[in-house]
Amino acid sequence: MPMGGEACPRTPELARFLRWADAEDPDLAMGWRLLAATGMRRGEALALRWRDVDLDAGRLAVRRSVGVVKDKGAGQRLVEGPTKTGQARVVDIDDDTVAALRAYRAARASLAPLLVRDAALVLATLDGRHRHPERYSRRFVEQVVQARKAVGEDQLPRIRLHDLRHTHATLLLAAGEPVKVVSERLGHANATITLTVYQHVHPGMGREAADRFAALLEG
Repeated sequence: MPMGGEACPRTPELARFLRWADAEDPDLAMGWRLLAATGMRRGEALALRWRDVDLDAGRLAVRRSVGVVKDKGAGQRLVEGPTKTGQARVVDIDDDTVAALRAYRAARASLAPLLVRDAALVLATLDGRHRHPERYSRRFVEQVVQARKAVGEDQLPRIRLHDLRHTHATLLLAAGEPVKVVSERLGHANATITLTVYQHVHPGMGREAADRFAALLEG
């Protein structure tokens, strides 16, 4: 949940942060935009490969996730495996995110062709490796702190990286997107999980449903 009891950013706040991040560090900003636009989990985004992304069709396939495994007395290592539910899913992406990915891919290709091979990680480090999930989250928090100083603390709530996923779901549900559609985008095992986690999003939904039924009944 959001840090310090603050709400997830609303649409203008999120847009403001993404614009700031893109001007500050386009490489990191692509990751933040991708997470916000798809609702992917951190590990899923960091395991995404270019062969999973179809820019012409405007969709991507979430097939795997990367996480940190800590071995007692032997440090830690990054391990790639299946998604949390063990199932792959396809997520549609909007035109602005497609355009951002095209520009990001072109910029990466100018640095090193190996960074845009089909098997290459979309959000790889410059040497083509997985980014460390925990360090990636810390980098996001650092950027949020910097952004709040730059644009005004009242213009952006304090958020964690995972809150981008919450924001994605919250904004869609509040806008009336069907729970099943949101659930599929998030990769929840079923829509019941989505309903349980986000039942707070629109407390008046039950009343609106009752009013709609009455209107239908009256013709």
